[in-house]
Amino acid sequence: MLRSMTAYASHDSVLEDWSLTWELRSVNHRFLDVSLRLPDAFRFLESDVRARIGASLRRGRVECTLIWKKAEGTAGVISLNAARLRAVLDSAKAVEEQAGRSLAPFSALDVLGWPGVLEDRAADRERLGALAMASLDEVLVQAVTAREREGESLAALLRERLLQIGECVARVRVRMPEVLRMQREKLQAKIAEVSARPDADRMEQELVYWAQKLDVAEEMDRLSAHVEEFLRSLDTAESVGRRLDFLSQEMNREANTLGSKSSDIETTRAAMEIKVLIEQIREQVQNVE
Repeated sequence: MLRSMTAYASHDSVLEDWSLTWELRSVNHRFLDVSLRLPDAFRFLESDVRARIGASLRRGRVECTLIWKKAEGTAGVISLNAARLRAVLDSAKAVEEQAGRSLAPFSALDVLGWPGVLEDRAADRERLGALAMASLDEVLVQAVTAREREGESLAALLRERLLQIGECVARVRVRMPEVLRMQREKLQAKIAEVSARPDADRMEQELVYWAQKLDVAEEMDRLSAHVEEFLRSLDTAESVGRRLDFLSQEMNREANTLGSKSSDIETTRAAMEIKVLIEQIREQVQNVE
């Protein structure tokens, strides 16, 4: 199935007090170019993340970002370090005993403000890493699905253009015998103007020369072959973007030759129409994975 290189995907997951969010964006690019933004706590996952992305996406400029923060509803939860709290209170009592009198009163908020009394629940690195990779898999599934969905639209557009190219080639094939006949009559008329008794052998040689010069059978055959190969490639499961780009360049070359050989307005119009269709194909192929 054809895939485009444009996609956006995101996925949220939660582990205890922590919320993880992956965001992935991709656009067209000649190769796979991955830009990662990972929090410092997740730097140890970078090589695994790159490998996972490379296994799912073949080409494209990919921006992948991981955001982690306290989950909603947990920011106001207070976690006390009981040992630290006990040490602060015991120390305050010891100071009063040493001083022989009570110190100035202090509030519970004063105690909570002492370093180490309040603490964040430590994140389990191994569990968070496993959750992050599982969440990344979900994002990649979304991205691939989005690429395939857009690829279906691209394939339909490309098939339509290829069908139109085939119709143009068919018109030229039908037209060519008439073009050669008119060219023969034109050449005979010119020879008759300059010679009352034209040399039959010489005239035949000239006719053969012009017939060869105007013959576009090879160009039409190659165009038809390229169209067939293009259609076949659209149905493969491989990454075919570069192949399709090459085929569109080859079709454009044949269309140029067809136009340069044309001595008939209808053939010239067909050649121009084919070139316009090929250019539309080349624009779309730039976004095929």
